Amino acid sequence: EVQKHSVHTLVFRSLKRTHDMFVADNAKPIPLDEESHKVKMAVKLRTEYGSVLHMPTLKENLREKGGPNTGDPYGHKQYSGNQGQELEYMITGTHPYPPGPGVALTADTKVQRMPSESAAQSLAVSLPASQSRLEANRTAAGVGDIYRHAGMSERSQPPGMSVAMVEAGGNKNSALMAKKAPTMPKPQWHPPWKLYRVISGHLGWVRCIAVEPGNQWFVTGSADRTIKIWDLASGKLKLSLTGHISTVRGVIVSARSPYLFSCGEDKQVKCWDLEYNKVIRHYHGHLSAVYGLDLHPTIDVLVTCSRDSTARIWDVRTKASVHTLSGHTNAVATVKCQAAEPQIITGSHDTTIRLWDLVAGKTRVTLTNHKKSVRAVVLHPRHYTFASGSPDNIKQWKFPDGNFIQNLSGHNAIINTLAVNSDGVLVSGADNGTMHLWDWRTGYNFQRVHAAVQPGSLDSESGIFACIFDQSESRLLTAEADKTIKVYKEDDTATEETHPVSWKPEIIKRKRF
Repeated sequence: EVQKHSVHTLVFRSLKRTHDMFVADNAKPIPLDEESHKVKMAVKLRTEYGSVLHMPTLKENLREKGGPNTGDPYGHKQYSGNQGQELEYMITGTHPYPPGPGVALTADTKVQRMPSESAAQSLAVSLPASQSRLEANRTAAGVGDIYRHAGMSERSQPPGMSVAMVEAGGNKNSALMAKKAPTMPKPQWHPPWKLYRVISGHLGWVRCIAVEPGNQWFVTGSADRTIKIWDLASGKLKLSLTGHISTVRGVIVSARSPYLFSCGEDKQVKCWDLEYNKVIRHYHGHLSAVYGLDLHPTIDVLVTCSRDSTARIWDVRTKASVHTLSGHTNAVATVKCQAAEPQIITGSHDTTIRLWDLVAGKTRVTLTNHKKSVRAVVLHPRHYTFASGSPDNIKQWKFPDGNFIQNLSGHNAIINTLAVNSDGVLVSGADNGTMHLWDWRTGYNFQRVHAAVQPGSLDSESGIFACIFDQSESRLLTAEADKTIKVYKEDDTATEETHPVSWKPEIIKRKRF
């Protein structure tokens, strides 16, 4: 029985087959027709070099090359000036010149003929290394060279070959280098993600979300001043925690102890004991709203960031403030920790990202490439890289020095949150409710989602404040402005044929900064 497909599916399959058939030949030069090339070169020789073709090549050049026709692959006729005679033309300048740089011009040293190739090489040996490279590139071509190279194939160079000036040792050397236009490599195929559950229960914007290490439940913080714990499998509410007196802006669950940490716009940072469901510690010190927090993966250290332009490092057990990381000139919107150096990364409304030395409590590197506030930073779980989100661009960076990798352009909105999984799916969630999914390696945007708001909400209440993958990375949870938590999963029925990558391997225009 033949399976019936929609016209849409059949068209995309046909497109994909066509693309796969021709992608290998993209930008390859067409094969050269020898006969037409000979005719073209013969015409070119006459028109461009006709005035010097009657001149014979130098005898010493002929001896080196092994005969008069060696350099002519197309066997052009020798003109009458060459027949039956062994003339040696001296190409003289209007003035005598010294044999090399730094040599005084005297009657003994003056030269008035073009040096042969062998003479030029011996001259180069006697010069200093950098000077000889410079002089070798300045040697003018002789008549013999013009004649020999005139018939060479222009198409033997691939398209995009150009002479690039290479700076080496203080001298500019002209080196032939292949300049390839940057093309985007083929992105890895990822199945699309689809919405499969909407969880409601909060009475205000859901501002933050975290999944516990055992993957049994997750926790959310809201503008209704409560922290709620939900069952991950069923989406049912398990517990509500009250104690904050303003919006809860950050939550995280410890993998090392049965503790939950939260922070909010009430300047408070709390540690909750989940065996008793009570606050057991407060961390006092921030002078304004606390916007985010993260736990160090290997030591008992908590890092928080605040609207007071600082990030603070706390000892979890003693509640002592170990360091105050000052340097940002505006609110610090996000903070991330990792075990490798640099151990702390912050993004701020002053448009900069700072990489910090945890031991010294000082900035290692400041990245100033963004033009607008950096509200989100995410670390790749496997690679030694990270991404930052801002209304101008999402940028990818390399640790440890923050070397720029690439821009991910197209999500033209205020990006509140970023998440990435081990398969290389990067998710960006924005203030206008749009969510873009990207292939991490190539920066290809393979899906765009704009979920409908909860019934009864205004369209303007469409906004994503936080998103996170669960521990299995098979579910994506988003915290939204319509007071809901939305859960997405990969579409199991999708294949590369039904959802082909509509990617074009053309030249990419990327802003470098």
